[in-house]
Amino acid sequence: MIGKHSFRATGITEYLRNGGKLEIAQQMANHESARTTALYDRRTDQVSLDEVERIVI
Repeated sequence: MIGKHSFRATGITEYLRNGGKLEIAQQMANHESARTTALYDRRTDQVSLDEVERIVI
């Protein structure tokens, strides 16, 4: 499901992937805690192309 949290996660993840700092992302997201902002960081959720190619339809 795609919703506002998906867009927020994409924005935070791309910001961090491009050298942004968690503390600045926290401010941009208006989070009180950096721990909350870190929940939106999807940098470790990358799936390799080899894994995707395992899907056979």
